[in-house]
Amino acid sequence: MRRVAGPTDHVVIVGAGLAGLSAALHLTGAGRRVTVLEREDLPGGRAGALHLDGYRIDTGPTVLTMPELLEDALAAVGTSLRDRLDLVPLRPAYRARFADGSVLDVHTDPDAMEQEVRRFAGPAEAAGYRRLRRWLTEVYRAEMHRFIDANFDSPLDLVSPELARLTALGGFGRLGPAIGRFLGDERLRRVFSFQALYAGLDPRRALALYSVISYMDTVNGVWFPRGGMHAVPTAMAEAAREAGARFRFGTEVTGLERRGDRVTAVRTAEGERIAADAVILTPDLPVVHRLLGATPRRRLRWSPSAVVLHAGTTRGWPDTAHHTISFGAAWERTFTEIIRDGRLMSDPSLLITRPTASDPALAPEGRELHYVLAPCPNLERGPIDWRRIGPAYADELTSVLERRGFPGFSSSIEVRRLVTPRDWAAQGHAAGTPFSAAHTFAQTGPFRPRNLAGPNVVLAGSGTTPGVGVPPVLISGKLAAQRITG
Repeated sequence: MRRVAGPTDHVVIVGAGLAGLSAALHLTGAGRRVTVLEREDLPGGRAGALHLDGYRIDTGPTVLTMPELLEDALAAVGTSLRDRLDLVPLRPAYRARFADGSVLDVHTDPDAMEQEVRRFAGPAEAAGYRRLRRWLTEVYRAEMHRFIDANFDSPLDLVSPELARLTALGGFGRLGPAIGRFLGDERLRRVFSFQALYAGLDPRRALALYSVISYMDTVNGVWFPRGGMHAVPTAMAEAAREAGARFRFGTEVTGLERRGDRVTAVRTAEGERIAADAVILTPDLPVVHRLLGATPRRRLRWSPSAVVLHAGTTRGWPDTAHHTISFGAAWERTFTEIIRDGRLMSDPSLLITRPTASDPALAPEGRELHYVLAPCPNLERGPIDWRRIGPAYADELTSVLERRGFPGFSSSIEVRRLVTPRDWAAQGHAAGTPFSAAHTFAQTGPFRPRNLAGPNVVLAGSGTTPGVGVPPVLISGKLAAQRITG
């Protein structure tokens, strides 16, 4: 593994999102002096927080998997998850609701899930689920430590016994057909393949190796931290600060100072110069390229985006779980519309998260908080006028919810905040998507933008290896730290 050359005593990290916080913990634990610069007034980056009329809203990811990665980062400075966070295991992990009225609870316990699949689709599908679970576990074991939790210097780094094993498992085939080898029920296939959209891909065409995301959700488990998802970056920042890392919030980095090809300092919007032996950049790729003064070597394909409706309501709906996936009747057409055609879903599939199901304190007494996510085209693929369309689309989404088990949703909303691709773009996200570069084959593993961007500049975050999602981003911070510490 190539590493940063020269002195690395003082590392400046640009961005206090999950990647930057992970890097800060690993570097501080390794004895480096760390300064974290964050333009916002609180840690978290995309995993931010908004307090609105008594509602404590998570503005970023709502699904937490692989908490052992958090444990790993906190352990670097001698603390633990148990000391820092109260994680609630979600049972079920999801509740899936289908257009035909059927409902499936997705359990991570194998016996509970087998029983649920048998009830839902019969004994043959239950046996198929058991085989699928074993296959997902084998793919994860072949992939995790060699291809996800690993730094790459060359595509040749892929060559290994694990590559042969992953190939034999069918990891380089297509995800849709791979899931279909185990499950015949089309509804079940959706439950174990929709996760590919997290990686910016049509589940029918994604590489089967991305079934690892389904493993994280449906086998390893889903958790929720009391206090909301923003409790995660808050705990990480506190642990890093107590271990000696220095944080500067409300500080925007506007430039890098060089001597030769080596970065010697960062410049802030206030004109301050902060000397550095090494720098880790965690913003989205367009911001990184601007700071580096570099032109991307190739044109990247960006993931689809999402519209998010945050709604504080005066009532709840007892049949909803913490996470509910509401599938429309259309499925394959959905991905054609948002990925190929750049159009809004004509029959939307939605993720509805009700964090107050696990922590009622996130809303005023007697109130509920809902997060409704609708995948949509990014601004490059679908240049929609969101300033004009956004409010009407939010009304359309609430109408869809009312037809799908949330009667009276619209009239119960007392606090509402809509986030569209236009808002993501204003935050610096390429093509107005918070999901960065899509995980096509040409943008996967060693073919993704590399994290070593100069003699003493390292990248972390969803735009570099290993990619998009809370677990990969936490890993990216550790991999960036390894480039510095060896």
